[in-house]
Amino acid sequence: MSERDVTEVFEKCLGCRYMVALLRQIHGGIQRPGQLERSVDGMTAKVLSERLKRLVEHGVVEKTSYPEIPPRVEYTLTAFGRRLLEIIDEVDELHRHARVKT
Repeated sequence: MSERDVTEVFEKCLGCRYMVALLRQIHGGIQRPGQLERSVDGMTAKVLSERLKRLVEHGVVEKTSYPEIPPRVEYTLTAFGRRLLEIIDEVDELHRHARVKT
């Protein structure tokens, strides 16, 4: 992934207030759309669908569709998505330390 691509991920994916919560839920094992919608307070099915599509397009999340009836879809973090979440967590930790020192 080039530098421009990474910048685009930050601008287009992480600018939404639901994205980090969504990534944390997927990382925590909640992988199905209905579960995700219920686990992120205030997120609608439409917003969830749009965000998941964007995360898949940018290689942060991988979508797996199962040929079942009814259809089943699950989302998992890619290696890039796991590393991105680690960086977000590091920034959160940095912010917590900064608040304690002031």
